[in-house]
Amino acid sequence: MKPGEAPRRAAIALMGAVLEEGRLLSDALPRTVEGLSPGDRARAQRLAEGALRWLDRSDRRLGPLLRNRPDIFTHNVLRLALYELMVDGAAPHGVVDAAVGIVAANAATARRGGLVNAVLRNVLRDGQAAWDALPEPRLPKWLRKPLVADFGKEAIAGIERAHAAGAPLDLTPADGDAAALAERLGGQALPTGSVRLPGAPQVSALPGYDEGAWWVQDAAAALPVRALAPERGERVLDLCAAPGGKTLQLAAAGAEVTALDISQRRMARVAENLARCGLTAETVVADALEHTAAQPFDAVLLDAPCTATGTIRRHPDLPHAKDGGGFPELFALQERLIDRALTLVRPGGRVVFCTCSLLIDEGEEQVRDALGRHPGLGVETAALALPGVEPGWIGPEGLRLRPDYWADRGGMDGFFITVLRRPA
Repeated sequence: MKPGEAPRRAAIALMGAVLEEGRLLSDALPRTVEGLSPGDRARAQRLAEGALRWLDRSDRRLGPLLRNRPDIFTHNVLRLALYELMVDGAAPHGVVDAAVGIVAANAATARRGGLVNAVLRNVLRDGQAAWDALPEPRLPKWLRKPLVADFGKEAIAGIERAHAAGAPLDLTPADGDAAALAERLGGQALPTGSVRLPGAPQVSALPGYDEGAWWVQDAAAALPVRALAPERGERVLDLCAAPGGKTLQLAAAGAEVTALDISQRRMARVAENLARCGLTAETVVADALEHTAAQPFDAVLLDAPCTATGTIRRHPDLPHAKDGGGFPELFALQERLIDRALTLVRPGGRVVFCTCSLLIDEGEEQVRDALGRHPGLGVETAALALPGVEPGWIGPEGLRLRPDYWADRGGMDGFFITVLRRPA
C-alpha cells in the first residue's frame, strides 16, 4: 500500500458509514481505523470530517462534471479528493493518483479510474476560483427548513459559515482564572470565563493536562453551570452527567455533587476526569427517570439528551447521519426528564435545563410546556445575565446561543439554557 493510502481508505469507509448506513463517526471509528497507527487514525478521522463538512459544496462542484451520478464509493472518493485539493491544500498529483488507485483497486469500481482522473483534472484546470465562487456548504433540507423558519435566512447563513469554519479548542480552568491559563497556554481568555486556543493542538500534551488544571469544554457548554451558580456545600445532582465537563465545574465550585448517567462506560470516563483533576463527586450509573434520592437536592442540572444540532461545527457527520426521524420521541423524553428533575429538587430549589440543540422544540417550547404543566414554576432570566452574554441572547424562556455568535472569535456551540425555580 502506498504511503498515505491507508488513512484515505479509512476516511472513505467512514464516509460510507455515515452516508450509506446513517451511523455517526464516533460509532464507526473504532472498527474502521482498527490496525492503523495513531497518526493514521487521526488523519483518517480528520479527512472524513473535512470531506463531510464540505460535502454540499463538493457536490455542487462535481454536478456539472458528472453526466450521471456515480456509485456511492466512487462519489465519496471524488468528494474526499475535492476536500484535499480545495480545502486541505494537498499536492494535486498525489491526490489524483491516490483517488484513481483506490477506485481501480476496488473490484466493483475498477473501471471508474478513468472517470475519476478526468473529473479531477477538470477540477484542477478550473482552479481554486471555481471552488471559492460556490456558496458555503448548506445544511440538509430536513434541518435547514425548520431553522430558517425559527431564525431567518440571514441567521442560518451565518450558522452555516460557522459550521464550515469548524471549531477551536476551548478549555475551562479548574481554578476559574481564565487570564492566567490563557497566558500560560498562549490562548485567548473569553469574556464568559473560558480559554480558547488556536489551531488543533494535542490535548494531552498541553501544559496542565496531567495535573488537571483544566478540561476541554466548549465555551457555550460551560455556561449552564455558571447560570446555576453553585454555592460551596450545596447538594447538586448532575442528571445525564456524561461526558462530565459540568460535573467537574460543579465539583470545582465546592458543591457536593452526585453525577448520574445511564451509561457505565461513559460514567467511567467521568470518574477518570474527576481523578485527573483531583475533584470528588459521587458517581451513579442509573436511569434518570427511575433514580430516587434519600433527600431532595438544592439544585439539579439537566443537560438532556437531544439532537445535538448545536454541535455540527464539531461534528459535521451529524446532519448527514440523521434525517429528523425519531425526534418526537426525543422531545417526549426531555419532557419526562424535566418533570423528573423537578421531583428531585427541594421546594424553592432550582433546575437548570439545557440542550446542545438549535431546535426551538428542544428549548423554548420545552420551557413553555413545562410552565403549563407545573403551576407556580418560574423562569429566572436574571440568572442568565452572565459575563460575556449579550442581552439580546436572553428571551422569556431562557438563553439561546448560536454558532454564528462571536463570529470574530471563532463562534460557539448552539445551546439553550434556562433556570427553573420550583415554588417554595
